[in-house]
Amino acid sequence: MRLIDLPRVATGAVAANPTRPATAVVHDSPDARLIVFRLAPGQTVPPHSNASMVTLTVVSGRGFARGGDDECALAPGQTVVFEPNELHGMRAESEELVLLATITPRPGSRSREAPETVTVARAAAASDRTGQR
Repeated sequence: MRLIDLPRVATGAVAANPTRPATAVVHDSPDARLIVFRLAPGQTVPPHSNASMVTLTVVSGRGFARGGDDECALAPGQTVVFEPNELHGMRAESEELVLLATITPRPGSRSREAPETVTVARAAAASDRTGQR
């Protein structure tokens, strides 16, 4: 068992550059990846999609989540769930927003496609590389 102090992790999270939110991976396994996002006032994570299910839980602060054409206000203790491939993003308004993102399954570790689709796609990619078809 591991106990994770999310507010402490968020405080130590580092941004790749000053315009991006600070992030810290708090758990990483083939089944799930958990990432803390700390958005400064006014920062956004632009809408994007992921092949996995994404769940955002508000640790502290207030902000907004966007899914497709909908937007909802976020407050501490709330969770929003995005289905696989659903467009999603988030933004902080006038205060810092700390979120825990749970991504299941971990990106790149498993495919949500049917096994036969993956096999066909891999075979096609292999023949493209060798010039065969």
